[in-house]
Amino acid sequence: MPSASPPIALTFGLSDPTGGSGLQADLMTLASMGCHGVTVLTGYTVRDSAGCDEVTSLEPEVVASQARMLLEDMPIAVFKVGATIRAEVVSAIAEVVADYDDVPLILAPDFTLADEHMLAADELREAMAELLVPQTSLLVAGPATLLALAQPDGDADAPSLEAAITHLLAQGCEYILSLETGTHRLVNTLYSDDGQLRQDIWERDTQRVMGLTDTLGSAIAALLANGQEPVDAVREAQEYLYRAVRSAFRPGMGACIPDRFFWARNNQDAPPPAISKTAPPDEARH
Repeated sequence: MPSASPPIALTFGLSDPTGGSGLQADLMTLASMGCHGVTVLTGYTVRDSAGCDEVTSLEPEVVASQARMLLEDMPIAVFKVGATIRAEVVSAIAEVVADYDDVPLILAPDFTLADEHMLAADELREAMAELLVPQTSLLVAGPATLLALAQPDGDADAPSLEAAITHLLAQGCEYILSLETGTHRLVNTLYSDDGQLRQDIWERDTQRVMGLTDTLGSAIAALLANGQEPVDAVREAQEYLYRAVRSAFRPGMGACIPDRFFWARNNQDAPPPAISKTAPPDEARH
């Protein structure tokens, strides 16, 4: 008799041949945290650890077909959506996940290739804001991405970060984890309609490390699939990322890659606790 299946997580994203980000990073993170990952390819990159030369999107019909075939075969416990490069692909993903509204959706978008590779960047952000954000259980993003999603047409009168978060929550997103990078620290703040739920402050690693948002988003997805509540999953996923980055290695001439299986290769001491602050529901965001 086969063993019982671990929770199954379905992740949408680009292929990254370095393993630093994208679907490859998702699969390693999910496996490390007790899930079986299945993938839907949205496109592929030609890149190494130093940079990206080319990004090519798949057709939206191909993306949807991959997902529906998996969903008809396996019980999916959680969705994670990473990078896409066409609005039509976002639309296809949104249509698929709408049929499974009881499955949590982690959205960890990446617009960093927009200037060079995304010819319809405004349309991409608009599709994500209008079609995916309202279905999102937890959005993981930095301030620039949150502002872009709150005002995807690039209006000159951009909202404040507080206003952007309020707007995205009002659109239907349940939780937002804002990732702010300072000179010497990382400040990750979790919000819901109740306001600020928690804030974690971590030492910033000075080396360049790939795939941080993908790794964090996949770690949260894995923990939700294993039954954790969102606030607890956010905290534990940050600790996992912190330890993976502490053990990061540099396989080529460019960026370092988090060691997502650090626990299998060393006996690291537990990381020092982050400085955590929990705000009461009625506390104003700041």
